[in-house]
Amino acid sequence: MHFGMTMFAADFAIRVDELARGAEDRGLESLWLPEHTHIPASRRSPWPGGPELPQEYWHTHDLFVALAVAAAVTRTLKVCSGICLLVERDPITTAKEVASLDFLSDGRVMFGIGGGWNAEEMENHGTEFATRWALLRERVEAMKHIWTDDAAEYHGKFVNFDPIWSWPKPVQKPHPPIFLGGHTPAALQRVVDYCDGWMPIPGRTTDLAASINDLHQRAERAGRDPQSISVATYGSPIDASVAEQFRKAGVDHFIFGLPPASRETILPLLDQCAEVVRKVGK
Repeated sequence: MHFGMTMFAADFAIRVDELARGAEDRGLESLWLPEHTHIPASRRSPWPGGPELPQEYWHTHDLFVALAVAAAVTRTLKVCSGICLLVERDPITTAKEVASLDFLSDGRVMFGIGGGWNAEEMENHGTEFATRWALLRERVEAMKHIWTDDAAEYHGKFVNFDPIWSWPKPVQKPHPPIFLGGHTPAALQRVVDYCDGWMPIPGRTTDLAASINDLHQRAERAGRDPQSISVATYGSPIDASVAEQFRKAGVDHFIFGLPPASRETILPLLDQCAEVVRKVGK
């Protein structure tokens, strides 16, 4: 099992460059950063995490700028989106950003995506909440073509373009691994259908081991090797006993969840993460 960490890269928190170096120096495999382009002030959509939306949701740096900074100051740390709101992004531009980051980092990207929960945020980008999953699938499929084809084209209901040229291509072949967030049976099926990994949030999945078993069964029915699908628990506690439990359940990436806070708070927490890694082992 590999260990990583996630934190909102907020403008009031520890700088991303220091965070990335701190994670790598302590032996963590990966850094996962979430994104929101903005938060509509209306606040119609309820936050799944509780009654009050924390301010870091509208104080977050641009995802790929922050990941590029993290990649530039490290050598082995994987730089990961967790999650990229692809339903709010142009697929041609995003394919270019992901490929460029993978190329410049020498193949250290993991691409976490999701459908999102904030309907009015999506509406500001021209996306309808009800059709976001169908849109997401088409954008993923189109991006795969851009990453792998010399003259990529895609013709769907939501994404449509004739042959295009786009370089660089990702270092990782055929492309960086794609992780999907979600907790429903439909989310597990989407992982099997067009992704490489599943990214659940601990606490939002009632029985993680049972869900992983369900995921593997779906993969077998689809003719996929269940071991070809990775599981990354996103926002895991700094707890060795939980890490060992998740390892036994079949988790591949244990992603510690850290609060967006100052270096005085974060660096000691990274030390605690390193201690869990030492106890549990890779």
